[in-house]
Amino acid sequence: MNSTVETTSGKLDTFKLGLALLILIGALVGFYFYADQDLLYRVVGLLAAVGISVAIALQTEKGREIWGYFHDAQIEVRKVVWPTRKETVNTTLLVIAMVIVVAIILWLLDMFLGWSIGTLMGHGA
Repeated sequence: MNSTVETTSGKLDTFKLGLALLILIGALVGFYFYADQDLLYRVVGLLAAVGISVAIALQTEKGREIWGYFHDAQIEVRKVVWPTRKETVNTTLLVIAMVIVVAIILWLLDMFLGWSIGTLMGHGA
């Protein structure tokens, strides 16, 4: 008995997700099909279709899982300790300085290898 309920629910969820996708595709087709209409009306229609599609998709198990994921992610972002402006500037300057130092080292290495290969080949003499 339990498996039939899950199968019916799974088929209904698939139908709902398919319906939401069809609404989105229809809205996109309509957005471009009615290109001669005012842009404001087309955008409002597209946003309404997106809202309806999201509302339908949230009625499924997968939609609720995705909504929960974004809710949990928002909670985790609130826990992040963001660096101060001074820390960000100092770190950025340090990264820039290290990039310049590494670039100079690689340039010198390239010059040395070019010189040594030229000497071995007899072009540097």
